[in-house]
Amino acid sequence: MSTQKLPEVWLRGPLDDVPALLHSVAHALLQAREELNELMIDFPEKLLWEKLAGMASPGFHLQHLTGVLNRLFTYAKGEALSAAQLNYLAAEGKPGEHIIGVADLIKAFNNQVDSAIDQLKATDANTLTEWRGVGRAQLPSTVIGLYTHSAEHTMRHLGQLLVTVKVLKQQ
Repeated sequence: MSTQKLPEVWLRGPLDDVPALLHSVAHALLQAREELNELMIDFPEKLLWEKLAGMASPGFHLQHLTGVLNRLFTYAKGEALSAAQLNYLAAEGKPGEHIIGVADLIKAFNNQVDSAIDQLKATDANTLTEWRGVGRAQLPSTVIGLYTHSAEHTMRHLGQLLVTVKVLKQQ
């Protein structure tokens, strides 16, 4: 029995309740989630924090994917980062005292994508060009700039994760 593979998310049509101008952002995040979940099936826990040629570990990429979405979507709301978000940022790439497993990191990313999609649905398209400050220096961006960067940044790290995971599994 063969299973028919779905087209990429962006070719599946519009997303209910997501403003049309934000479909590409939502499509990219949903595509990243599908690819990440497929990529990480049966990934060995012992390789989660392994680095290749001094590059970031799969664990770092998984933490960072979740954390950066959280931070960029916070800035898009016009809010500053909380102490918890700053602590999460400082811990990215470190397994910490409590061993973080592959399944926990995947679940956290999936939940963050769900939260991001919910925020996109709640976004008034008339606010997309509003100024938003990024980081402590309040570097200039806009709501749509932050959302767009979140999509491209997610896909960039997914690509790095894909290569790292495939190489580690072949060793």
